[in-house]
Amino acid sequence: MFLSSINTLEQFKEVLKQISPESYAQECEALTNATIGQHTRHIIELYQCLIQGYEGAEICYDKRERNKKIEQDITFAILQITEIQKFLERPNKEVTVTYELGANEVALASNYYREVMYNLEHTIHHQALIKVGIHQLSECEVPESFGVAPSTMHFRKQCVQ
Repeated sequence: MFLSSINTLEQFKEVLKQISPESYAQECEALTNATIGQHTRHIIELYQCLIQGYEGAEICYDKRERNKKIEQDITFAILQITEIQKFLERPNKEVTVTYELGANEVALASNYYREVMYNLEHTIHHQALIKVGIHQLSECEVPESFGVAPSTMHFRKQCVQ
């Protein structure tokens, strides 16, 4: 689980290194006028919420920083991903995940490993969107596996055989 997460984030860094700063920060019609940088920030900040909430065993993905520097500066975003990779692997423990639903707050029991898996799946989903943005805004080559779940890649390999 940690290896998959770290490898997915490593692949993400390699893709980000190929994108021009202009493409990274440019609004993309296919992403409902969001930017690749905004999707990147969203991925990073959910991981940051998870890591920062570990000690107190309380995680709230809704109360993230929304740091504009991450969505505008590729180098800074890559540094943030590297920090996540360094601090992600920790022992499992029970955590509470809080969600803000309108005026209500809902708290659910979870555990750290389950939340790492949630973040991995969330990352892959947003990478699929980022891939669409890259194809619209740049000429960068993106690996076939970028934005594709490991189970889907495994299934595709079985179909070929």
